[in-house]
Parts: sequence; C-alpha cells; structure tokens
Amino acid sequence: MYLSFVIPVYNRPQEMDELLQSLTEQTVPDFEVIVVEDGSQVKSDNVVDKCKDYFPLSYYFIPNGGPGQARNYGANYAKGEYIIVLDSDCILPSGYIEAVKKEVALTNADAFGGPDRASESFTNVQKAINYSMTSFFTTGGIRGGKKEMDKFYPRSFNMGVRKSVWDRLGGFSKMRFGEDIDFSIRIYKGGYKVALFLSAWVYHKRRTDWRKFFRQVYNSGIARINLYKKYPDSLKPVHLLPALFTLGCLFFLIGSIFCIYSLFPLGCYALLVFTDSSVRTKSIKIGFLSILSSYIQLIGYGTGFLTAVWNRLILRKGEFAAFEKTFYK
Repeated sequence: MYLSFVIPVYNRPQEMDELLQSLTEQTVPDFEVIVVEDGSQVKSDNVVDKCKDYFPLSYYFIPNGGPGQARNYGANYAKGEYIIVLDSDCILPSGYIEAVKKEVALTNADAFGGPDRASESFTNVQKAINYSMTSFFTTGGIRGGKKEMDKFYPRSFNMGVRKSVWDRLGGFSKMRFGEDIDFSIRIYKGGYKVALFLSAWVYHKRRTDWRKFFRQVYNSGIARINLYKKYPDSLKPVHLLPALFTLGCLFFLIGSIFCIYSLFPLGCYALLVFTDSSVRTKSIKIGFLSILSSYIQLIGYGTGFLTAVWNRLILRKGEFAAFEKTFYK
C-alpha cells in the first residue's frame, strides 16, 4: 500500500527539517512526500534537498492561501492509495507508517486519524499546552476519540484519507479555520468509514507561547459556529461547555468582589488540573503550567464561540475569523 504524505509549511524550515528527518527513520518504506510551501518568506527548499535521496520527495511553492488549499494543491500530485496530511510541527515515531498499514489492513477505513503526544524534547510550555489539548478535563474531552464525549473527527495534524474519497469530495473547503472538521463531516455524510488509529500517533509541538495558543483556540471557537451554520446537526451540547465555563469564570470573579469564597470552584478546577497533569507528565512544574494552559484554552475557545454566536447568530453576519493575517502563528 503506497502512501502519499502531503505537508503544507509556512516559514518553518527548522520544523520541516525535524519532520522530514523522522520520515527517513521509518521502519517501513513505500511512500512519497509532497511538501507545499504556502507563500513563505523563509523557505524550506534547502531542508527538502537534504532528504531527496531517502524517498520520493516533491516540493512546490504557491501563493499564501492557508494550509487547507496548500493540502489540496499537493493532493493533485499524490500517487498513493491514501493521502496522509501532517502539520509541519509534527514529528513521527519510527513505527508510524508500520502502524498505519496494520490498522488499515484491520479496518479497511476510508479515513482515519491518530492522537498526538508531547516529546521529551518539547519545552515545558509546549508540554502544558499538549496536556490541555488532549485532557478529558479540557476541550480535549470534546475533540472525539476513545474516551471523549463526541465521535472521532480526524484532524489535519494527523489525518489520512483514501485518495479516491479525497477526489470525490474535493478535499478541503475554503474555510480558513475548522476546515479539517468540515472535511471530516463531509466524509461521514458521504457514508465512508472513519476510524481512530490509536497506534498511529505523532509528536505535535502545537503553539510555542501563550499568545499564539490563545489565538489558535479563539479561532477554533469561532470555527465551531461557522461549522454550525453549514451543518446545523454538527453542534452538540458538549460544544457549549467552554462557553459555559467562560461565563462561569466571569460569574465567580464578579462574585468574589462580594464574597471571596466565590473563587472556590475555580480553585477546585485548578487543583484538579494540577493533580492530573502532574501525574500524567510526572512534573509538578508542568502541572502548574497546565493550570494556565487549561484556563487559556477553555476561556479562549469559549470567548471565540460566544463572539461568533453574537456576530453570526444574533447580528446575522457572514462567516469570519480572527487573527487571519497570523494564521500559522
């Protein structure tokens, strides 16, 4: 089974170098890599040249249009039975392709995705952010998966689709944010089989500081309402939880002006996150940082969600996104 990796990149040659290096170390060959430079000022061409002797590798440069359109461009040149899209800030364990092939043989899935982990080489902030993006006690609990509250929707940092299905559905839409969920929804609606491959995990660096992380989750909250406008049945009660959490934090903070004990629920949640993260990461320091990352994630997402509710559902404005000029940041 031949695989085609399609990887969009924007001003991240160092990360692309790490990802391509991890592909040279795969235990199973029989794949190609297609790198699409999405209008970068700092290109990855020298990085790509270093790996051309290890596997079939194509490199294209296009005007900036966002990762969804870059993936579509690369998919036009894919020769594999399955297309696997990765974010440039991912690193693959050496057994990734072997795991994918075994899972496909068992499930015959038309589309799939895998989980992500934090590498020991990541900074403590990145590890804390990874915790908040995967924990049951944050929106990691509504991202879909084995232990989560909603069915699994493959995400573009680690997403595989049968090439024939990709071609029939036209790949990613022109949505600027939430385009991977949009694609997953269309795959489900097309009646295709979707599976979660727990053994096909990747290291995912995600964002490198709090400001960038807030921008990411704020846009994700907006994207949820944009998706709702396209697919009304895609919005589930669990998707309201970050917004309710945000409103609850505001309520308790205002209440603390009159009674300091109003902060007790917020402290209990912080203690829960600290304990769970410290145990999972085996680090008290990351446990403390996870309190901040979890609050940023839930409040950022919830604020974006509420902003979109106001603009799209109440004021009846069209689709929008924030921080568009710093999409990759």
